[in-house]
Amino acid sequence: MNAMPKRRPIFKAVQGFFTTWALMKASRMEPGNILTLLFFALSFIFYLYADERFSKSACENKRQLIRVSIITAVLFTLLYMAVDYPHYIETLTNPLFRLGILCSVFIGFTIIFYYLLRFLFSMTMDIVSLRSLLFTDCYDNTDCQTSAACRCRFLSSCTNRLLTFYRKHTVLCAFLLCMLCWLPYFLYQYPGIMTPDSLNQFEQVLGVIPYSNHHPFIHTLLIKLFYTIGLKITGSMLVALSFYTFFQMCMLSLSISYFIGTLRQYRVRPVICFVITLFYALVPYHAVYSVTIWKDILFAAAVLGFGCALLRLLKKTDVFDLCIFGICGLALCLFRSNGWYAFLLCLPFLFFYFRKRKKSMFPVLCGILLTAAIIKYPVMNRLHVIQPDLVESLSIPVQQVTAVICNDRELTAAQRTLIEQVVDLTYIKELYDPYFADNIKELVRAGNQDYLAAHKGEFLKLWASLLLRYPGDYLTAYIHQTYGYWYPDSFYLVAEAEGVSATTLGVSHTPLIGGPLVVKAKEIAIKLGGMLPLYGTLWSMGVACWVLIFCIGSAFIRSEKKKLILYLPSVALLLTVLIATPVATEFRYVYFMVLSLPFYLMSSVLILPGESKK
Repeated sequence: MNAMPKRRPIFKAVQGFFTTWALMKASRMEPGNILTLLFFALSFIFYLYADERFSKSACENKRQLIRVSIITAVLFTLLYMAVDYPHYIETLTNPLFRLGILCSVFIGFTIIFYYLLRFLFSMTMDIVSLRSLLFTDCYDNTDCQTSAACRCRFLSSCTNRLLTFYRKHTVLCAFLLCMLCWLPYFLYQYPGIMTPDSLNQFEQVLGVIPYSNHHPFIHTLLIKLFYTIGLKITGSMLVALSFYTFFQMCMLSLSISYFIGTLRQYRVRPVICFVITLFYALVPYHAVYSVTIWKDILFAAAVLGFGCALLRLLKKTDVFDLCIFGICGLALCLFRSNGWYAFLLCLPFLFFYFRKRKKSMFPVLCGILLTAAIIKYPVMNRLHVIQPDLVESLSIPVQQVTAVICNDRELTAAQRTLIEQVVDLTYIKELYDPYFADNIKELVRAGNQDYLAAHKGEFLKLWASLLLRYPGDYLTAYIHQTYGYWYPDSFYLVAEAEGVSATTLGVSHTPLIGGPLVVKAKEIAIKLGGMLPLYGTLWSMGVACWVLIFCIGSAFIRSEKKKLILYLPSVALLLTVLIATPVATEFRYVYFMVLSLPFYLMSSVLILPGESKK
């Protein structure tokens, strides 16, 4: 794609034509729409400019940059079209025409994504000017006060004092700013947002139902701890629950301030730290989640803390950071089931990476592994904690087999008999939802799940045989079940939960502030994510996924493979979600990725020990 250093305008025009075709189909335009002319003109001009800029670029590794850009562009195009392509050919019946349209759109998307990625990657390669913008040569918290005073000589002395205080106490200010901005949500949602999942854990806390690890047992005990303390102090169930909610707010804010402190250790400018803090303090889903009693919130905080501790330990071995690393690693293993498997996936790489510092790192890694294993197995077995049932981890295989049945594909008599031993197929078509597995899981639970557990091998063979016969059905079912986590145009109304779901447990939504103004402000804050361009990308799980992929690509291009260890936990967690998610678009399942979004971006430009500053 870059064999010729100078492109003829006619070639750019052809590229612009295919790009226009792709954008026309993606935006659902008719060919006669005048905006197609605008698409063509903009793409033509951009391609000319991008080639000229790239030819003058001082990038030392252009071949690697081109290679990564092409691979990423093709991958992005394939995944984007995997969801969107039916709209491009919905009015066509001729197979040849359908194939021609899809190929043309594929070419157009690949071209535009390639040029955009190459342009962005080449910008990140200009690392000297980028790092001069983000970093300061001063190390301590009193850095650059003289120049700051000059810049602020026209400001009031009060503002100057505030700026000086912020530079000296950036971490504390990050914590307080988040807590202050989240406080109205805490007062309005008092004692906290409780969905049916939250109420299930609260029933365990009250002893109404036995302990279950369907929602992490350790997280339930943590709720019980703060609830018990609050109840003994106040005697009120509502206030007691608010003790846990406030604790969760503090933990989430502490993880953010720890991240900000990590950036300051790497000499990131205070103004950049302030902008990042505003992302956490002002984007409303962080505030709503901070007061929602879910396991996913502390889990996301643990993932961010684990990554930051890892980043600090790359620089130096510190006892405090080792402790944070151990605590967050343990929370990673215990606060979500997929966290345990993700940690096991990361463990060999962590052992290999820290092999030269095994005296300090190996005991911590082994301690996380052994402690988590002891709690998850002998301790929970001793306490008779009920483990999640088998079908809970089979969401995607169950959906794929169900899709084959609902598409009226041919089954052998033995295959149908085997399936009917577990579920009643009478109402399966009515219950099947391609984007939501719980209906079919409940159908299995209502049937004979014990037979499924006793004949795992036979069902594995059934799943594999249907895969070979109907791969298209399996692929379509998988895309429907997972697209929300990687497709950048999937919209999900984030953080719309409010108050306490209907319950007889004696707790209810009891707002300490209210009125039409508060309610309307909260409603607008949540809905703006689905209305404003650019800002709306912060609400997209797919965008967060592709930012992570972009940062990984940057590490390869700049030969900074040491940074890959920083992204490994998030990649492992994302893979576990894509293997077993029961819902196609559930923001909280990958909230860890959204919370860590600034971490990915900043770590991609940080100067790690042993790296050149040039």
